[in-house]
Amino acid sequence: MTRLAGKIAFITGAGSGIGRACAVAFAREGAGVALAGRRLAPLESVAEEIRAGGGNAIPLPCDVTVRSDVERALSSAELHFDRLNCIVNNAGALLVATAECTSDEEWQRILAANLTSAFLVSRAALGPLRRAGGGSIINLSSSSSGIVSMKQRVAYSSSKAGVIGLTHAMAMDHAAEGIRVNVICPALVETEMVRDIYASHPDPAAAVRARLTTIPMGRFGRVEDVAHLAVYLASDESSWMTGVALPLDGGLTAT
Repeated sequence: MTRLAGKIAFITGAGSGIGRACAVAFAREGAGVALAGRRLAPLESVAEEIRAGGGNAIPLPCDVTVRSDVERALSSAELHFDRLNCIVNNAGALLVATAECTSDEEWQRILAANLTSAFLVSRAALGPLRRAGGGSIINLSSSSSGIVSMKQRVAYSSSKAGVIGLTHAMAMDHAAEGIRVNVICPALVETEMVRDIYASHPDPAAAVRARLTTIPMGRFGRVEDVAHLAVYLASDESSWMTGVALPLDGGLTAT
């Protein structure tokens, strides 16, 4: 299958979890992939996996909360591939805390990781996307902490709701340029970070069972679930879709 043949994607947080799944899925569909993240070793591992499958990928160490890093990485990606057609803003961080238990430093860190990073990457990508004749920006928010919310997620929910607002605003601003901006809003997805969080509970199995009761389909999301939707949003199949927040949550927000 080559639904993304000829397209080049820049994916943040690409060394693990959802970012890695998106990178592998994009490459499988024919896209060249620029892999951005803080740690080089995981990026190189994903790049090697993609190349072993006949794909094209480059690792680009980058702190997406730092403007100069973002601009350098995007420039390197465009120079290497000669164009950019798609951006996936996946990098992020989680904080479990109420407002009173959230320090100023933690608040700034979570907003920087989840919201400011998406803004910096999206803004810096506008030039390359215009030069390519348009393209797709795909943001990652949250269903359970962006569309709605849950306890002890003050900074996280604020940042993820902000990503939805950023998506709507940029979609309006750049629709006439052929730059589409959409946001995927998963509920809990089985990633390394999520497994570590549940492993730290006094009774991990009970904590998992309790969370699953909130999801009508009775299971957590898989990274592949997100990757499949991201492929669709990057492809020409979604060419008339922009400014949309898509819940991907096993029915959680339908209840």
